[in-house]
Amino acid sequence: MTQKLYLYPIWLRIWHAINALMFLTLILTGISLQFSNPEAPLIRFDFAVTYHNIAGVILSINYLIFLLGNLTTGNGKFYKIRLKGLVDQIIKQIKYYMFGTFKGEHTPFPVNKERKFNPLQKVTYIGTMYMLIPIMIITGLALLFPEFIIENVLNLSGIYLTALLHGIVGFLLLMFLAIHVYFSTMGSTPTSNFKSMIDGYHESH
Repeated sequence: MTQKLYLYPIWLRIWHAINALMFLTLILTGISLQFSNPEAPLIRFDFAVTYHNIAGVILSINYLIFLLGNLTTGNGKFYKIRLKGLVDQIIKQIKYYMFGTFKGEHTPFPVNKERKFNPLQKVTYIGTMYMLIPIMIITGLALLFPEFIIENVLNLSGIYLTALLHGIVGFLLLMFLAIHVYFSTMGSTPTSNFKSMIDGYHESH
């Protein structure tokens, strides 16, 4: 029997849609700026710069909405973490992803009204949303206004180090996106988790 839980309110779904769209824009324009041939760019250079900057500003504003939403609604509780037993829980979840899911086993940490994320998801989302995204935003804004960057750090260009950190974090976030999309197919059906971002309801058996 399929059970439906309303876990994704409208503000969160709108935030998620904007975040996904801006993130994809940043990835495409960032790859074009970093790797494409200047004589045959993936996206014309001036367009890539403009779209990248606009998407970055929108993403930054959208992130503030995420923080405010977590502070003022019940969604923030899903990011609270208990250290006791956490390592064992993460190992258990990893074993499920590696073996259990392919054997048809039930998830060790089913979704309910009090637990939207399994332990591995929770740690990953906290690291992404509260560490990597802020670093990406801060370094991006610094590159947008390079006059505020320290000129030299340990005899290295401050702009170079900022751009390097921005690129590294961007790569880590790209990896997160790929894994996030893959694991999103592991719902009650391959598309149920994507559907939940439309109607707000999580489906489970």
